[in-house]
Parts: sequence; C-alpha cells; structure tokens
Amino acid sequence: METRHLKGMTLTIGTALLLSACGGLGKMNKYVENIKYTVDPNPLIVQGDSVAVSINGNFPGKYFYRKALVELTPTLTYTGGETPYKMVGFQGDKAVGNYTVIPYESGKSFSYTGKVAYTPSMSESELMVKILGKQGKKEMPFDAIKIADGVITTPYLMVSDDKVLMSKDAFVRVTNHSQDAVMNYAVNSSSVRPGEMKEQDIKDMAAFIKGFVKKGNINLKGLAIDAWASPEGELTLNENLADDRAKSAMGWAKGELGRAKSEAAKAEGFYTLTARGEDWEGFKKAMQSSSVGDKELVLRVLEMYPDVSKREAEIKNMAATYTEIRESILPQLRRSEMRMNYEIVGKTDEQLTAMSRTMPDSLNVEELMFAATLTNDMNEQLRIYKEVERIFPNDHRGANNVGYIHMMQNKMAEAEAQFQKAITIKDNAESTNNLGVIARLKGDRKKAAEHFAKAMSAGPEVKYNMGLVNIQNGDYASASSNMAGMNTVNAALAKMLGGDVSGAQAILDKASDKDSATGAYLAAVIAARANNVDGVRNNLALAVQKDASLRDKAMKDLEFRNFKGQLGQ
Repeated sequence: METRHLKGMTLTIGTALLLSACGGLGKMNKYVENIKYTVDPNPLIVQGDSVAVSINGNFPGKYFYRKALVELTPTLTYTGGETPYKMVGFQGDKAVGNYTVIPYESGKSFSYTGKVAYTPSMSESELMVKILGKQGKKEMPFDAIKIADGVITTPYLMVSDDKVLMSKDAFVRVTNHSQDAVMNYAVNSSSVRPGEMKEQDIKDMAAFIKGFVKKGNINLKGLAIDAWASPEGELTLNENLADDRAKSAMGWAKGELGRAKSEAAKAEGFYTLTARGEDWEGFKKAMQSSSVGDKELVLRVLEMYPDVSKREAEIKNMAATYTEIRESILPQLRRSEMRMNYEIVGKTDEQLTAMSRTMPDSLNVEELMFAATLTNDMNEQLRIYKEVERIFPNDHRGANNVGYIHMMQNKMAEAEAQFQKAITIKDNAESTNNLGVIARLKGDRKKAAEHFAKAMSAGPEVKYNMGLVNIQNGDYASASSNMAGMNTVNAALAKMLGGDVSGAQAILDKASDKDSATGAYLAAVIAARANNVDGVRNNLALAVQKDASLRDKAMKDLEFRNFKGQLGQ
C-alpha cells in the first residue's frame, strides 16, 4: 500500500510539474484574444503585384509569460491554401533570445509591416494571425485569430486600352505657290522693251500663264507688282516713273492673261501695284556685293547723308566711280518685280482611292498614305500600307502602319515584327510607343516603361500608356498625372484608387467607354465608396446586364461588404 501510494504521489507531482512548465503558454493561448490589432488597410487591397499590410498591435500587461517566446506570423488564408507574411518574434522579459522583449507588468505595443505577392486565390481570403509559443524545448500553436478581411482587387478592373499609334501622312490637298519674273527698263522709261521678252524669267511667266488653264488644277490668286526707279535724277520724277513701270508690267501681264482667257484675272483686286520710288536699299545691296572701285567710300556716303539729293551729288563727284555705277549697278534697279500667286489643287478623294487600286506607283507617298485614311475597311487599309512599304521602302511609316493594322486584327506577333522593321528604317517615336504596348501586353512593364519614356514626343497617348503601367505598379498618383485630360474608365479608376472619389466620378461621367460592363461596375464601386446605396444597386444591375459573370464577382467583392443585404440577388 505504501509503495503504491508513493508511486501515486510521484505521478501526481510529475503531472503538476508538467502543468507548471506548460502553464505559461497555455494561459497565453487561453487569453490570446486579448492581444489587440489594428490593421491598415482593412480589408486588404492589392496594389501593384502585391498585398501590403500594416499592423499596430498591443500585448496587454500581465499577459506575456516572462520565460516565453512567441513567433507571430500574419497569414492570408483562402480556399486551397495560405500565404504567410514574414514572421516577427517577441519574448518575455526573462526569456533567452533575440526577439523584441515584452515587459510582463506593462505589456507593450508593436508595429508590423509586410508584403506578399498577390495570387488570384486571395480574392476570397482572410488575414489570420498565427502564433507559435515556445518555452524551453516546448512549442504550442496558439489559436489563430482573424484580424482582417482580404483582398480587394479593384485595381484589376483596369482594361487594356493601350494607345497604339499610326504614323500620319503629310498630305495637303491645296498648296500655295508663286511664279516670279523681273521686267527691266531703260533709263527714264516705263516702256516694255521687246528684248525683255527673250529673258528666261519673262518667258517662264508667259508659259505659265498660257498653260495653267489646261492643267485644270491651278487657281490664280493674284498678281503683285513692285516697281522701282534707280536713284538718279529728280525724286518726284522717279516716283512717277516707278508708278508707270508698275502699270506697264500690269499691262503686259493683262495681255497674257487675256489671251489665256483667265476669268480669275478679271476679279476685282486681282492686281496689286506698289510703286516704291528710288531704290536706295537695292543700290546699297548691289554695291556691297559688287567689285566697283571705291565701293567702301560710296557705302560711307550712304551712311553719312540721309538726304537723297546730297547722296546723289556726292556720288556723282566721284566721276570714274560713278561711271562704273551707272553702267553696272543702276540698270538692274530700274525694274518691276512680278509675283503670280496661285494654288495647286491636289487629286480628289475619289481619284486617290481609284489610283491606289489601279496605279499606286503613280502616287507620291503622301497621297498614298492619305488614300488609306479614306476607307474604314481594315483589309483595304492594310493593302494600301503594304503598297507604301513596297514603293517607298525607306519610309518607316508604311511598316509602322502595317503593324498598326495587325494590332487591330489581334495579330500581335506580326505587329511586333512590323514595328521592329519600322525602327530599323528610322528610329521613330510612334513605333517605339507601339513596341512599349507590345511589351506591356506581354507582361514586361519595365521594358514598356523604357519604350514609353523614349517615345513621349509622339503625343499624349504615350503618357496615357505610361499611366497603365503606373496603375499596374500601384503608383496611382503618377497614373492620374499621366492620364490627365483623357476621359476613360482607366483614368477614372486611377483617380479613385488614389483616393479622389468625386474626381473619379467626374472623369467617368465623360468617359467614352463608360457604358461598358467595366464602366458600370466601376461606377458601382465609386458609389460604394461614396456610400450611395442607389448608385451601387443601379450600376451593378447595369453591369450584370452587360456581363452576367459580374454577378458572382459582385457578391464576393469586398468593395460592397457594407451593402450585402441591399443588393438583392
């Protein structure tokens, strides 16, 4: 009996010692819910490719057993698995270790931040705190505690509306031109000399006037005539002489235009005559470019004497020099300068369309490029741009635009090859942007951003494309900045993700794609963040009407967690 009793006592003492050894961890687990947690954000939200969390916690006084250690691991749990964040360790004030010490009497607050890569399974998940208690060689898993919901995936509402750029044509249907001629005169005369008709510029002017009607695509706009007298003799006489020379030049032109039966030349204001008097400025320029002896002296006289009569007298005093001036300089100043202004009207749309099919080689590159814009048929556009490639192989625009059409036809590999080809012909911003679009769609956001940064000169579309990369990277401020001025669902999404709900609504109201299923769903999310029950209900109904699969998404979406009983089925 005594022996059995002693054995019993030994068993009782051993059990008591075991319970005493584990009692600290057991008690901590029993009161694990006394640990307080504040989670930001709550629910968690995907940003970029990851789910970040910030936790402020507090171990209350007299909770943390002095010789215990705990390893705390926030963990996202979901159907089929879990994803732990980094572990953080704490220990009692008499424990041996390198973890953060928690005083037994006062307890202690702590802060924690962590980040994990997002996976689609996390769209329906919970953030749990898992704690493993340790004391000596003993380990005890504590009861897991839920501290937040997760994960909101609203950033993934972004649609791929990348802006692929087409190279533009420089076609101008109506171009302005002029035909120039100079009619020279004998001294003190305004009569048109027969010899002038043999001068090449006069012959060219006459031929132009004779032939423009037959060409049929030339519109005369007016004839401007400026006339001068050489700076010699009496001033008033020279002013009248200049006026007479302008009229004589007009008389000659009228005769030519009359024989050509030009109706335009009969219009009021067709002729503009300007008598400019003595041409001292022309005299100075002619002297500067001449080899006349004493020309520097003559030029100084021009500077010294503003009075034209005094100038002429001083120059004439240089007898030998003046003789040379009279023979080589003054004759070219006695003139009327004629400028016929006209328009050339290019081929009509109908002509360009027909010729692009039957005789594309007869069109210049701008005409052929423009012809492609005259149809909405992608196959026809592709045919024309391939003709541009064939006929003008050194122009990058044909290759780029073939790639553009391939992108519109969802032929990304063919499009990429064309954009690369265009770059080899000429390093250009449009094709560089387009390669950035290809890179983003392939998932290489870093390479895409490099292309976009290089292609900014191509226009605001490139900044918009950079904004898509910003959204995917979780940089919503940069996304909104790059998408400024563009009213799209994505621009509204960026604004909302950045915290500006009213700004997002303003953009969405003007968005060209607001009537899409995604547009309606985003409108519902915006309404939810603005606590607008009717807006949530009505916009979700519209979204589901356009895409039935959104019903299930909405029922699970934490954006609508506060409206579950008000959405119906």
